[in-house]
Amino acid sequence: MYKIAVMGDKDSIFGFASVGLSIFPVTEPDETEKTLRRLINEDYAVIFITEKAASGISAEIDKYKSRPLPAIIPIPGVTGNTGIGMSNVSKSVEQAVGSDILK
Repeated sequence: MYKIAVMGDKDSIFGFASVGLSIFPVTEPDETEKTLRRLINEDYAVIFITEKAASGISAEIDKYKSRPLPAIIPIPGVTGNTGIGMSNVSKSVEQAVGSDILK
């Protein structure tokens, strides 16, 4: 059975545990990358990651974009929105449709 994980700074992800999601506090890019790889090997189908954490390992995340699982989804953290999530959505729409219809 597939699972859902949330990665990022503790303050941003702590509340997700109350709705039954597995949380993985990370602070450094090396730790974030190792945790992501571990979650992928442990059959997590959806991995939410704070935009701040994702920005430190963007090359690693890019390796999994063409795979059906896991879905790695950037979310804003408590420090705010950096725009990475919307940028990824925009790129995906442009690839699917042929032009960026979200602008």
